[in-house]
Amino acid sequence: MAGVPTVAAQQHFISIATGGTAGTYYPLGGALGEIYNQHVPGVNASVQATGASVANINMLAQGQVELALIQNDIAYYAANAQEMFQRPVTAVQGIATLYPEVIQIIARADAGIRSIEDLRGKRVAVGDAGSGTEANARQILGAAGITYNDISVRYLSFAEASSNLRDGHIDAAFVTAGLPTAAIQDIAAQRAITLVPVSDELVARLQEEYPFYTQVVVPGGTYRGVDQDVQTVAVKAMLAVRADLPEDLVYNLTKAMFENLPRLAQAHARGGDVSLETALDGMSIPVHPGAARYYAEAGL
Repeated sequence: MAGVPTVAAQQHFISIATGGTAGTYYPLGGALGEIYNQHVPGVNASVQATGASVANINMLAQGQVELALIQNDIAYYAANAQEMFQRPVTAVQGIATLYPEVIQIIARADAGIRSIEDLRGKRVAVGDAGSGTEANARQILGAAGITYNDISVRYLSFAEASSNLRDGHIDAAFVTAGLPTAAIQDIAAQRAITLVPVSDELVARLQEEYPFYTQVVVPGGTYRGVDQDVQTVAVKAMLAVRADLPEDLVYNLTKAMFENLPRLAQAHARGGDVSLETALDGMSIPVHPGAARYYAEAGL
C-alpha cells in the first residue's frame, strides 16, 4: 500500500520482558532477542530480567515493553479480570504458547503425603502471595475441597520453599516450572522427596472451571528417588505482545522465531518443546493479527 512504510524501513526497538536470571524465561528471551536482531530487518531487541508473569503483563499493558514471556493462566486472569487483576487487560495479545509449566507438588518423603487430600493439616508452601503459583495451588486445593483454613499456609518463593523443605520447616510445596526444575533437583539430592499426584477426577474438575490446565506426566527418574511416573497438571508458557504493535512487524517476529527453533533449544532444554504444531494449544487470549496471518499461511 502506498504511503505505508515497510517494517524494514523503520527502526523498531523491541524490549522483551522475561523472568529472574536463574529461571527458564531469561535464557529463552535472550535467544529470541538474538533471533530477532539477526533475522528481522530494522529490529533492535533487548532483554529485561523481571518478576515474571504478573509483572510482565503489567509492563506490556503500560507500554514499558513490547514482548513478554508469561503463563497462559495469568494471561487468562488478566483478560477476564480474575485473581490478581481487578480490571480486564485488553492491550495484550498472544503470539504463541511455548512449553508446559508443570505444577509440581513436592513433599518430604517422611511427611506421609501420598495424595492432595493428605495435605490437610500440613505446612504447605503455596508460592509468593498473589503469584501464578499461588493461584495454581489455591485452585488445585479447591478442586479437592481443601481451603487455606485446612492447611498451614506458607507464602514462600521457590528458593525459600526449597530450603524450608530441606530443613524440615514445611511438609510440602507447590512449584510451577518447566521440567526438570533445578530447585527440586537440589532438594532431591539432599533429602528424600515424593511428588504428589493429581488424580483423573481432580484434573477433570479443574479443567471444567479453568480451561487453561492440561494433564501431564512427570516421567519417573526426573528427580532422584522419584522412580515412577506421576500425573499432574500444567499451564503453558507463552509469548505475548502489545496489541498495538504493527501487524507486519509481529508477522515477521513470529516467522523468525519458528524458522529458528534450534536456537531456542540451544538456550534451554524447554526451548526444544516449542513447535509450530502446538503454538495455539492452550492459547488463552486473542492472537495478534500478525501472528494469526503467519499461522494461516502455515496451514494452522
